[in-house]
Amino acid sequence: MINPQAKLSNRLFKDTIDQLPARDGYGKGLVALGELDPNVVVLTGDLSESTRSNWFAEKFPTRFIEVGVAEQNMMGIAAGLALSGKIPFVSSYATFNPGRNWDQLRVSVCYSAANVKIAGAHAGISVGPDGATHQALEDIAMTRVLPGLVVIVPCDAIEAQKATMSIALDLKGPAYIRFGREKSPVFTTDKTPFKIGRAEVFREGTDVAIIGSGMLVYNALQAAQELNKEGISSLVVNNHTIKPIDRKTIVAAAKKCGAVVTVEEHQINGGAGSAVMEVLAEEYPVPVVRVGMPDSFGQSGQPLELIEHYGMGKDAIIKAVLKVIKRKKLS
Repeated sequence: MINPQAKLSNRLFKDTIDQLPARDGYGKGLVALGELDPNVVVLTGDLSESTRSNWFAEKFPTRFIEVGVAEQNMMGIAAGLALSGKIPFVSSYATFNPGRNWDQLRVSVCYSAANVKIAGAHAGISVGPDGATHQALEDIAMTRVLPGLVVIVPCDAIEAQKATMSIALDLKGPAYIRFGREKSPVFTTDKTPFKIGRAEVFREGTDVAIIGSGMLVYNALQAAQELNKEGISSLVVNNHTIKPIDRKTIVAAAKKCGAVVTVEEHQINGGAGSAVMEVLAEEYPVPVVRVGMPDSFGQSGQPLELIEHYGMGKDAIIKAVLKVIKRKKLS
């Protein structure tokens, strides 16, 4: 089941593993796309440095549009550019984009099937000191319900670059890509496969399937490593595409293991875990425990402290695995 080409860093569990913000991958992807296609344009709402879209602006200034603090207008401009044949990337914090301009995303972009690419930066609790107002924890729920909108949550900076390029080169239509602010482990490689709509099995196992999204996939791998010492075999899936979700891989994982834990840096309701549960409820019901934000707003604090405080760290995943295995035995 595991993809033989799904190579991860050989320093996966060492202290020296490289750490980069996923937004760096987005910035690199924009520059690479700018070199490949003159129709690629980038818009931002006064957040060029934070979203790394300034890297594109420095190289292609005539194809960069600084809209200012006018996110709703920015989405409308992007829709018009797309319908004129351009490939616009709309870059801002996820709390504003799609948080503030969801109406324009729904009507001007998705209803029109406009080829707009939406980048939501600073997503998740790991935004840290910026606090609850800037910690986007609802954006997956907001976007995955929109018809025709692809939703992707890369697990690290390398995958973020691949996803950024793929939504322009391999996809005609609207797409949303989500990434955080904080540095996080870079544990995939250039050889790790990425394809929109196909989840990747990063670790084989038979007792429980841990299906993760975003940077918490690394925590899932760490948890699986610890659980292995206790004789619990964990299959780990990188579910980077929330929509269209890889039903085949998810159902296969559930059939093989008989129990599932979902892991995400998002509200526990409506996000990637809910999407997985919808698939399983329809096709192969098994016990499921979700790890995510427990129906709460965040607060200011250090990123890793907040991850632990709200129950999304390695130990919380281990606890969830033990809980779901207990339920599996009782069912």
